[in-house]
Amino acid sequence: MNASTALLTDRYELTMLQATLRDGTAQRRSVFELFARRLPEGRRYGVVAGIGRLLDALEEFRFDAAELNWLRESDVVDEDTIQWLADYRFTGTIWGYPEGELYFPQSPVLIVEGTFAESVILETLFLSILNHDSAIASAAARMITAAGDRPCIEMGSRRTHEGSAVAAARSAYVAGFAATSNLEAGRTYGIPTTGTSAHSFTLLHDTERDAFEAQVRALGPGTTLLVDTYDIPEAIRTAVKVAGPELGGVRLDSGDLVALAAEVRTQLDDLGATSTRITVTSDLDEYAIAALAAAPVDGYGVGTALVTGSGAPTSGFVYKLVSREDPTGEMVPVAKKSKDKISVGGRKSALRRRDADGTAQAEVIGIDLTPVDDGDDRTLLVELVRDGSRVHDATLEDARDRLRTSLAELPLSAMQLMRGEPAIDTVYEERT
Repeated sequence: MNASTALLTDRYELTMLQATLRDGTAQRRSVFELFARRLPEGRRYGVVAGIGRLLDALEEFRFDAAELNWLRESDVVDEDTIQWLADYRFTGTIWGYPEGELYFPQSPVLIVEGTFAESVILETLFLSILNHDSAIASAAARMITAAGDRPCIEMGSRRTHEGSAVAAARSAYVAGFAATSNLEAGRTYGIPTTGTSAHSFTLLHDTERDAFEAQVRALGPGTTLLVDTYDIPEAIRTAVKVAGPELGGVRLDSGDLVALAAEVRTQLDDLGATSTRITVTSDLDEYAIAALAAAPVDGYGVGTALVTGSGAPTSGFVYKLVSREDPTGEMVPVAKKSKDKISVGGRKSALRRRDADGTAQAEVIGIDLTPVDDGDDRTLLVELVRDGSRVHDATLEDARDRLRTSLAELPLSAMQLMRGEPAIDTVYEERT
């Protein structure tokens, strides 16, 4: 049995629960929506990731004896609330954008329908997963776009929390990365893993040749040798002597990568290693990858910038009550009106409006209605949970395919890395 996720939350969610249990509003039917008021500055689209992890976490959102005892001993909530939590099971319905789908300002990425009590206590868990995973996937998608046909490898585990490292590898894979260095991500999610050696391996040996020979004996001539520990031209000559012209690859981790890649390619070709691949690493982000487009590089290893969202470490998602049951039993829209944090009341639906050529034109959000598909459009929300039971089990391959399709729908200007407005406008439709 997996560990409970019930305490991956904020205290105020349980104190709100206690107050509503006391005043009788806990069981009011409610609709919460998770959305971003805006994209990170200059970004043209966002990528949804983490839906599968969210659904896994929901299944483990149980207050078992250990959690209940801690709440009691810490005097977080009263005994009546603890007894309510002991029997907690989410019984409502959740709709959402599937993984790999794009989102824009105000897109209803997640819609949670249930009682106020059972829905409000999920806020922090849902936000923490989707804010992190979507930020990583959004950055990764920009890197994949910049890389073109060249593969990217995720290798940022040492630059973030150990749990975040696994989630980041998953999100990067959703966005199109080819592999990860993280073995737990490989075991948990089936993501291809890769890796050979670091500078310490070379420094351990008496000579660079000794290090290369040891690696080739262990991993075969198809391995990738790290060639910038000492003198790069000399390392290239040694690498080809040791592995032969069938040397799989070399890795560059420092220096002027554009110039070095050209020099290394020429040297490899002159030595007959024409099929040896060149992989570059060294604190790459989408802009550095784009700058290497004309260089003879075969692949990229990306670490710090990826696992920190490349300047946007969170997606800025919020989780807001947009509709609730009034004392007469009718559902009424509710919305926050605070300056700069306005939300739109009413239960939403969404479609991607496209022209006859299939190019996205707008994010159309219906307020308490379903926007009309004119024949070229695409609905965005899928049912994830029905009456408390999970009904959505898309694979990571499904998510990768979906993202490729969704990106292909966007106007070409959306692929530019320069700062700009969202690729398409968000428009509302409501009853008149």
